[in-house]
Amino acid sequence: MLQKKTILALTLVLMAVFPLSASRTLVTARLDSAILMMGRMTHMRVSVDQNKDAKGVFPLFYQMKENGIVGVCGDSVELRAPVKSDTSEKGGMLHIEYTIPVQAFDSGYYQLPEIAFVVGRDTAFSNKLALKVVPVVVDANTPIDDYANVADPEDKSIFDAVPDWVLDYWWVILLVVVAVAAFLYVWMKYKKEGSILGKKPEPTPYEVAVSALRELKDKKLWEQGMEKEYFTELTDVLRVYLFGRFGINAMEMTSRQILGALKNNKETRDKRDYIRQILNMADFVKFAKVRPLPDDNIASFENALKFVEETKPLPPADDEQSPETNQNQNDNSKKKNKKKTERKEVSRDV
Repeated sequence: MLQKKTILALTLVLMAVFPLSASRTLVTARLDSAILMMGRMTHMRVSVDQNKDAKGVFPLFYQMKENGIVGVCGDSVELRAPVKSDTSEKGGMLHIEYTIPVQAFDSGYYQLPEIAFVVGRDTAFSNKLALKVVPVVVDANTPIDDYANVADPEDKSIFDAVPDWVLDYWWVILLVVVAVAAFLYVWMKYKKEGSILGKKPEPTPYEVAVSALRELKDKKLWEQGMEKEYFTELTDVLRVYLFGRFGINAMEMTSRQILGALKNNKETRDKRDYIRQILNMADFVKFAKVRPLPDDNIASFENALKFVEETKPLPPADDEQSPETNQNQNDNSKKKNKKKTERKEVSRDV
C-alpha cells in the first residue's frame, strides 16, 4: 500500500514538472573560440528555446542599434553589429540562434556577462563566458599581416583634423584673437597719430586769426594806454595769418617786404591798403613813439578784421550744370525774349 502511494506521488510531481519545463525559456551562449588575439574577431553564439507563441527580445540589440557597438567588461570587449539569426522549430518549441561578432583591443582575461532575454514579464539569462585576449607582440620593424588599416570615419568632416581642445575652447581662442587684434590696432594708431582717440582737426588760419582778434579786443590794451603792445599783437596776428593762409613768411619780413609780397599775390593785391594802414600806424607807434588817436586804433582793428574776412577761403562752388539744363535755360530765355518783343510790337501798334 505504501509503495502505491509513493508511485502516485512521483507521478503527480512529474506531471507538474514536465508542463513547466516545456514552457520554460532557455538561453545558452558559447564562443567559437575562447582565446582571441587582440584586434581579431570571433563570434558568440546565443541560442534561445521558447514556446512558439511566446515573443521575446534582447535589450542588448536595442543598445547595439544606436551606434553598432556595445561595450562590456569596462568597454575592453565589444559586441558588434550586424547580428545574424537563424530560426528553426523542434519538438513544438521554437529554436533561435543568434550570431554576434566579438572583438577586443585590450589583452587580458575577461568574463563576459550574462545576456538577458525578456519574454513578457519574465527574463531569462544566458550563461557566463570566459575569454582570453592575447596581445600582439611586434616591434617597429616587424610588419603586421592580416590586419586591416585604420578605416576613415563614415561621415568625414573638416573638423576631424582639428584637435579636441580647439573645439572645446573655441570661444576662449576667439576672445584672445579679438583682444590681440584690438591691442595691435590701438597700438598702431597711437604710434601713427600719437593718440588713441585721434587728433582733433586743426583750426584753419582764418579761425585762428578771428579768435586772436577777439581776444585782443577783449584785452582793451589801447584803452589802458598800451598802444605799443596793442599794435605788436595786432601785427603778429596778421603775420601769422599771412603765413598760414598764403605762405608768406611775414614774421621774418619788414613792412615794405610784406606789402611787396601782397602785391605779387593776386588774391591780396587789391587788399593791400588794409595792411598798409596797419603797418604804417604800427611803425609810428613802435619807432616814432607816436600815440595814435582812438579812431586810428579802431580803424586799424577794423582793417585787420576786413582783410581776414575778405581773404578767407570761399566754399567750393556748385557743380556745373549739365548741357541739357543749359539748353533748357537757353530755350526758356529765348521764349521770354520772344514774348517781350511781341508785347512791344503790340504796344507800338496801339
